[in-house]
Amino acid sequence: MTQGTVAIFGLGAMGSGMAGALLRAGLVTHGFDVNADAVARFRAAGGADGTLEEVADTLDAVVVAVVNAAQTEDVLFGANGIAGKLAKGTVVVACATVPPEFARDMAARCAALGLEYLDAPVSGGTIRAAEGTLSILASGSAAAFDRARPALEAMAERVFELGNTVGAGSSMKAVNQMLVGIHIAAMAEAMTFGMTQGIDPDQFLEVISQCAGTSWALESRGPHVRDGDYTPLSAVDIWPKDLGIVMDIAKSAKFGAPITAAALQQWLAASGSGLGREDDAAVAKVYARNAGITLPGDA
Repeated sequence: MTQGTVAIFGLGAMGSGMAGALLRAGLVTHGFDVNADAVARFRAAGGADGTLEEVADTLDAVVVAVVNAAQTEDVLFGANGIAGKLAKGTVVVACATVPPEFARDMAARCAALGLEYLDAPVSGGTIRAAEGTLSILASGSAAAFDRARPALEAMAERVFELGNTVGAGSSMKAVNQMLVGIHIAAMAEAMTFGMTQGIDPDQFLEVISQCAGTSWALESRGPHVRDGDYTPLSAVDIWPKDLGIVMDIAKSAKFGAPITAAALQQWLAASGSGLGREDDAAVAKVYARNAGITLPGDA
């Protein structure tokens, strides 16, 4: 089934890139955001006009690309919620990192209105969002996948279909975020430890990126520390939220996650130090401060 009319809610760092990918794929795409300037930029780039009330019954898919569970629920069921305005059979593609039980609750509430729901958190960051090469970790009914497929293929290089049980996508995203949050903090710890031993960041990256100690986090975020450039690709404040979700899930499962807990403390320290809006490589500043060392770019 080919579906070509989409609305995306959330035109921030991730959503704007995803919206651009939808447009490039030739899908009629409406964009909505609380930031009027973001909507104006989207429409200037080719986004379709129209209020939600005017276009709701024409939509095949709605992509919800907001920050967290609270914003997702507000978009769907808040005071100006969209769920009650959509035609039956429309699929909601929910992309935020949320607890699995929240995804299941949203799916049940959507089903009561005759809507399909795809639990579809994304991985890849702002650059891959803009390129249309995200990884999407999705779960939901066959009908939800069918109706969402054109939008999914426009936004993603790889769509992992994780079964028909809503919540499976969010569970897999929690596993991914556990690893990435630990890995970035570990990279920062190792790089700053190396500095205390006279190893400068450039040498660290040259050597360790070719050794068994390397990781995606080291190769992606290490250069930010080396260059003293903390322009956010993914902000520090993402990690207290996402690792907080991981720890809540672990608690519910009675699963001990001590390494995740230790990493979370470093992210909380970074956010509490006023680094929340900086690139997540700025967690290195916590280690540098505690060790009394100066990072590249710092006075």
